[in-house]
Amino acid sequence: MVRKKKKTALPFLFCIGIVLLIIVAAALVLFRNELHSLLSLKKVDAYGMYQMTYYGDYGFDEFLETGAKSDADIEAFVTKRLLKGLPIDLGVTGDGCTAFVVKNADDEILFGRNFDFLYAPSLQLYTAPENGYASVSTVNLAFAGYAEDNLPDGSLFDRFLTLAAPFLPFDGMNERGLAIALLAVPEADVPYDSDQVTLNTTTTIRLVLDKAATVEEAIKLLKQYNIYFSGGIKCHYLIADASGRSVIVEYVNKELCVVEADAAYQIASNFIAYDGLNIGEGFTEFERYDTVQNAIKANDGMLEERQAVQLLSEVGVFNGDTDKLQWSVLYNLTTGNGKIFAHRKTDHIMEFYLPVN
Repeated sequence: MVRKKKKTALPFLFCIGIVLLIIVAAALVLFRNELHSLLSLKKVDAYGMYQMTYYGDYGFDEFLETGAKSDADIEAFVTKRLLKGLPIDLGVTGDGCTAFVVKNADDEILFGRNFDFLYAPSLQLYTAPENGYASVSTVNLAFAGYAEDNLPDGSLFDRFLTLAAPFLPFDGMNERGLAIALLAVPEADVPYDSDQVTLNTTTTIRLVLDKAATVEEAIKLLKQYNIYFSGGIKCHYLIADASGRSVIVEYVNKELCVVEADAAYQIASNFIAYDGLNIGEGFTEFERYDTVQNAIKANDGMLEERQAVQLLSEVGVFNGDTDKLQWSVLYNLTTGNGKIFAHRKTDHIMEFYLPVN
């Protein structure tokens, strides 16, 4: 009897094994892009800085059909479309940032940006949508729920929430040499048109990176969408392109307002600049602005890359003994080259390149 049971069980176990192999093979095919993306994730700085390439379609065109009127809407879309049902809780962060656009001696356009806040791990993300421009962007991983004691260092499951990254950029540059960065401001009075789709703070950046080749195109696009600011943290945007044009986009008196550069460079900090309003947060926004402006003026209105990097490291925010500078990035909009470093660590600069055409 025992021998008969063994003979009967073997074909059954064989069939179970075949079924499991089919299921695993199907899962690998179905989630091949997600797995490819997660396996590309690598840590580039011990402070908590990562790089990843997102492979495949992240569904942004689908998202633009309905948009999102709240973070809950974005969480629901990302959970269903990218995270295969695993929920995400967007944690809003924002504080004192500084950004500038300036030329170097070779007439190349440099776009520098600091992000200052409490500890925030970062991800440099590469995307190449079929119906949009390839780009490199910087994502605040704290926005996806990561923290100093919860980093995407371990298993694929630990990394899984990074798949939401295409919807969470805080700055970036695309293949046409257009760059954009958000900076917190104390006020933003946004317009609303019931016939327009609504986007949030970061999906607005994704819109510009994926769909705009010039500052003019970016402004035109932004006017076609409503915007709300996640967590109530108001922002304005510094936008520049490879031609050298730059603007600050702000929302004043329920209008999208554009602050044009009044020199061969432009600087943005955490105050409303439109029409000379200069409404700040009451922190160090004007001091940081002046520091950048004085450095540029002292160098005849230009900065070389090494000078821009040093300036970014110096102008980052200190709050008492707390160093709030989380990452600095410098995009060359002319060549597509760039430099990024974490937490004022100019001795550990990562260089990158995005082909610009």
